[in-house]
Amino acid sequence: MKLLKSKINKTKTLTQDRKFGTDGIRGPVDSTMNPLFVTKLGWAAGSVMLEEGITEVLIGKDTRISGYMLESSLQAGFISSGMNVTLLGPLPTPGVAFLAKEMHQAGVVISASHNLFEDNGLKFFDQAGHKFPLELEKRIEQKISEPISVVKSIKLGKANRMSDAQSRYREFCKSAVSDINLEGLSLLLDCANGATYSVAPKVFEDLGAKVKVIAAEPDGININQNCGSTNPENLVKKIKEGGYDLGIAFDGDGDRILIVSNSGRILDGDDLLYLLTKANIKSGSELGRKGVVGTLMTNKALENILEELKVDFIRSDVGDKYVLDELLKRDWILGGEPSGHIICLDSSPTGDAIIAALKILSALFPEGFDIERSLESFKKYSQTLINITVKNPDKIMTSDAFRKKVSGIEKKLGDTGRILIRPSGTEPLMRIMVESDSQELASESARQLADMASGI
Repeated sequence: MKLLKSKINKTKTLTQDRKFGTDGIRGPVDSTMNPLFVTKLGWAAGSVMLEEGITEVLIGKDTRISGYMLESSLQAGFISSGMNVTLLGPLPTPGVAFLAKEMHQAGVVISASHNLFEDNGLKFFDQAGHKFPLELEKRIEQKISEPISVVKSIKLGKANRMSDAQSRYREFCKSAVSDINLEGLSLLLDCANGATYSVAPKVFEDLGAKVKVIAAEPDGININQNCGSTNPENLVKKIKEGGYDLGIAFDGDGDRILIVSNSGRILDGDDLLYLLTKANIKSGSELGRKGVVGTLMTNKALENILEELKVDFIRSDVGDKYVLDELLKRDWILGGEPSGHIICLDSSPTGDAIIAALKILSALFPEGFDIERSLESFKKYSQTLINITVKNPDKIMTSDAFRKKVSGIEKKLGDTGRILIRPSGTEPLMRIMVESDSQELASESARQLADMASGI
């Protein structure tokens, strides 16, 4: 018995994959995100929230089979710390953020976003509907390493369930574009068998669109499986077969979006940021002249065309949390990532795929929803990305010969290209990306840099 106790004491509660990343904590349910850990995390988060004067928390989830299990575990953890809990049931991540802001409570979403069903995770929102700041995440991480201490019975939290969470979020989404009329528009929605499966079709139908839906029959294990914004091939195929004006693909928790034109062209986050910026300027909105936040992965062509439009542009680190930080710092309202996270702070406190889709439709309305015509002035540059396995990224980055090679290629690229080199935060990889208006130049330059880096 003593030996067993000794082994338990040596086990670390918080491993590297259980720390907060750019989008909460996530991992495999059978290891990282097991119910014991989630209960402890709920207790730790609740304890820290109570120190901040927060006593109420909303819990929503996507459609993963593990959501039921982790919902119970998280609820137990929060209640053991003294927090009151309201269960929302299946709801897109931005819906939880909206209700957190509306009700001035904290919010947690049980979701692993675009990952497959074997994974799950938690995303935390504060009372303004924004993701937890780094300082709060660090305090929760520290708290997890402490022994759990349940409050006295008289101080235990209570639990209840909100029955109208989806309808309240649906009305909120429609309020973001009160002047739009989608009568006669034929839409094909891909709901990724995820959290938007019930809400999204009703939003677009309420606004007059003719809606057909695929991947809207969640069974707990088919979320993001060959569908959704990370796998749009099936949506593109059906769009090309005809009968639809455009397609919209969501990810599993409803905070990312891709648009597909009636010709099968896929619009990523860079295309959508351009369309929204152009529409704001055309409407004479003051918001149109405020700046746009992209990330290190944003296509250089977007930066260049925004400069032509006299709109400021900056890049944040990769992750919608960092995009939001820059927007709040500058009092700007529009930002996003190529992956499809689009943040419109004039309507939502976080990235919201349904609201982004509605705003895109509003932007396309004056052009008769003709995507090709709306994007004819915006041509993205070719990108070549090569990942190489490395033991010491710093040695490569500080090599004089490598830096000289990078400088030489940058001169060739000029204003119509760029180089991005960054080590992976989770794997022993270096990512080398070259962008150019010439596909041949981008590919050859990336290969030269990868070959040189591999030999250092």
